[in-house]
Amino acid sequence: MERPAWLRAPHPRILDGSLLLAVAFVLTTGIVSLYSGRPSRAWVFLTHGIGGLTLAGLVALKLRRVRHRVAGGLRNAVIALSVLLAAVTIGALATGTAWVLGADLDLGPWGLLNLHIGLGLLVAGLLAGHLVFRFRLPQRPDFEGRRTAIRYTALVAAGAATYRLQGVVNGALETAGARRRFTGSKEDGSDEGNAFPVTSWVADRPNPVDEATWSLTVDGAVANPIELDYAEVGGDEVRALLDCTSGWYSEHDWQGVAVGSLLDAVDPDEDAAWVSFRSVTGYRWSLPIDEARNVLLATHVDDEQLTHGHGFPLRLVAPGRRGFQWVKWVESVRVTRRRSHSERIAIFVSGFR
Repeated sequence: MERPAWLRAPHPRILDGSLLLAVAFVLTTGIVSLYSGRPSRAWVFLTHGIGGLTLAGLVALKLRRVRHRVAGGLRNAVIALSVLLAAVTIGALATGTAWVLGADLDLGPWGLLNLHIGLGLLVAGLLAGHLVFRFRLPQRPDFEGRRTAIRYTALVAAGAATYRLQGVVNGALETAGARRRFTGSKEDGSDEGNAFPVTSWVADRPNPVDEATWSLTVDGAVANPIELDYAEVGGDEVRALLDCTSGWYSEHDWQGVAVGSLLDAVDPDEDAAWVSFRSVTGYRWSLPIDEARNVLLATHVDDEQLTHGHGFPLRLVAPGRRGFQWVKWVESVRVTRRRSHSERIAIFVSGFR
């Protein structure tokens, strides 16, 4: 029996355009999720998951349409690239689904979530190459009005229903996925001092810092720059949750010096707007000055002195921010009028200095 018209696959150019938009959406929400640590940003992860499942449906339609070409053999580079793109896309979708369902994978310093992220970025690169050879913009006659709208509404609704279903299954089976935070991270080492995982962004691996020669400078757009040694930083405490993009979170009591106290001491200029925290490696990250007043530079965690791997002598503790923004081995706090966008490059090259 012939399928109803609205259940048939859309025109090839419409399908290819839909795949492009879906990959762009999933990639964008995935990147935004790396910066989202507050519960108010949970919608980013929700839409990323629904987008991924919708993309899975589009990939299935695409594979069904081109299966005869693949069955004929990898006769040329374009078909080979298409097959590789499909395989990597399926891998990215499968690893993301497995992560949500509570699976894990030990890849040394990396895990299943990192593999999912890496495959997702690889999809973007392969798709760019694929589009050079295959993509054609949809034409007006390719659209079928209400039929096209019904198809895509049904596809997105199916993605949302499947995403909801995985939550029900996780809860019913009490899987590891049911115990993850909304970011997908699992708890590891909370309230156990330095026992939580040691991870570093990219290649930051400095030699241990000598407490006797280390000092903290606070300067920039301020009236009274200061320099402090290790004995002069301390006295404040905050409880905060560290959520790492490697897929774990850990909650602790952190002791150190409140950045608000440092800012009061240096008297920022009226037009000061940002505070940059710089590591001995050159790694740095900036926060808006109002947010910076509420963060801490930690010397201890759960009353234990920070180990070198966790950022001794000083680590930024920024509640609501993801782990890569919690700068380790801080030696400089600089108040600025504008944010330096070079820091987005510095975080990728600091460990190679």
